[in-house]
Amino acid sequence: MDTETEAVLTQPYKEISYKMNLLLKTGELLVRSGADTSRITRNMLRAASYMGIPKNRIHYHITYTTLMLNINDDTHSYTEFRKCQYHGVNLAAIMAISKMIWRAMEENYPLERYEKELLKIQHQPSPYPLIMRAAGASFACGGFSILFGADWIAFFATAIASFIGFFVRELCRHYAFHTYATTAITAFAASMVAWSTQFVFPSSTPLYPMMSCSLFLIPGIPMINAIDDMLNNFINGGIIRLVNALLIISCMTFGIVLALWIGNVHDFTTLPILPDSLYASQALAALIGSVGYSVIFNVPKRLLWVTGIGGIIAVDLKNLLVIEAGMDSASATFIACAFLGIITMRAVHWFHAPSVVLNIPSIIPMVPGVLFYRLLFAILNIQAITGSELLNGLRSGFAGTTIILAMAIGVTVPSLFIRTYIQRDELLHIKNILERRYQ
Repeated sequence: MDTETEAVLTQPYKEISYKMNLLLKTGELLVRSGADTSRITRNMLRAASYMGIPKNRIHYHITYTTLMLNINDDTHSYTEFRKCQYHGVNLAAIMAISKMIWRAMEENYPLERYEKELLKIQHQPSPYPLIMRAAGASFACGGFSILFGADWIAFFATAIASFIGFFVRELCRHYAFHTYATTAITAFAASMVAWSTQFVFPSSTPLYPMMSCSLFLIPGIPMINAIDDMLNNFINGGIIRLVNALLIISCMTFGIVLALWIGNVHDFTTLPILPDSLYASQALAALIGSVGYSVIFNVPKRLLWVTGIGGIIAVDLKNLLVIEAGMDSASATFIACAFLGIITMRAVHWFHAPSVVLNIPSIIPMVPGVLFYRLLFAILNIQAITGSELLNGLRSGFAGTTIILAMAIGVTVPSLFIRTYIQRDELLHIKNILERRYQ
C-alpha cells in the first residue's frame, strides 16, 4: 500500500478539514444537479468510506439550501456547513459523481485527484448546445400537446412557442432575474406566442398550445424528489422542495393568466387531457417528450433511445389501463411507473447508469401539470367562479397530488422491497474494495 493510500485509509482524521470540504463539495454538486436527499447521503457516505472515515463517526443534516456535516473521534468533534443556493437538473453530473466515487475506491485515488475529478465534473459543459436544449424543450412540450389530444398542427405551434419561451428564460437568467420572476415572464411570453399561432396555423385544437407551451417549466423532478424525501423520512427537505415546486407552478399560472387576459381567451383548463382511445401518435409523442426532457436534463447521448423507449412503455401502459381497464389515472400511473421501475432495476446493469437517469425522464411526460393549473386558476378567480367550479379546481389539485405521489412511489417501489438487500450488497462490495486496498 503506497503512502498516500495509507494516509487516506489508516489515518481517517488526518487532513480532516480537507476531507470534510471534499465531502460537502460532493453533496453540493449533487444538490445543484437535482439529486434527492437519499442519493445525496448515500454518495457522501460512499465518499467517506473511500476516505477511511468510519461510518459511525459521521453525522449529517441536509436541507434544501444547507448541508451540515459532523465527524468526531474520541476526543474531538469537527463540524462544517455548506450553503447550496442554486438548484437545477443535471443527470449527467449525478451519474458522473456516482461513477467517480466508485473509481476512487477501486483505484486508490489520492485526495488531490479526487478533488480534481470533482472539479472536472463541476465545470463539465452540457453535452448539448443551447440550441439543442431549446429544441428539446420545444419538442417535449409538443409531445405533451399530442398526449392531451391536440392535432399535429397544434404540435408544431406548441413547439414554436416553447422554443421562443426557452430563449426568453435564458435571457432572464443572463440578466440575473429572480427565479420566480423568470418563470412568470417565460410562461407569459410562451403563452402569448402560442395564442398568436392560432392566426397562422389552422389547427382544429387551437387552445392546446397555450395549455402545453410552458410545461418545460414544470418542476417535475423537484416534485418527485419531494415525495421521495418524505417517504425516506427526510420530511423537512421534502416539504421545502414541494413548496418551492408549488411556487414555481403559481408563477407559471400567473404568467399564463396575464396572457389569457391580454388575448381575451376564456379559461382553457376545462379542456380534456385524457385520451379516449389508443393511437400510435401517443407512443410517438411519448418518445418525443421523453427524449426532449432527457436533452433538457443532460442525459448522456448514448442513453437517449433508452429513455425514449421507457417513455413509450410508461405512457402507453398507463393509457391502456385507463382506456381498456377503466382504471383511474392515479392507479394506472402507479402501475406504469412500478413496471418501469422493475425494468430499470435490471437496466442499470445493462447501461451502467443510475436508475434515476433512466426512469425519471421517461415518466416526466406523465407529470400532471395541467391539473395544478386548474387548482391555481380556481384560486386566482375565486371571487368570480361558482361553488361547483371551485370544487372542480380543488378536485384537480387533489388528483394532481395523487398522481405525483403515485409516480414517486411507483418508480421507487421495486427498490423499496429489496432496499435492505441492495444496501447489504453495496456495503459488502465496499468492504471488499477497501480490504484489497489494505493488502
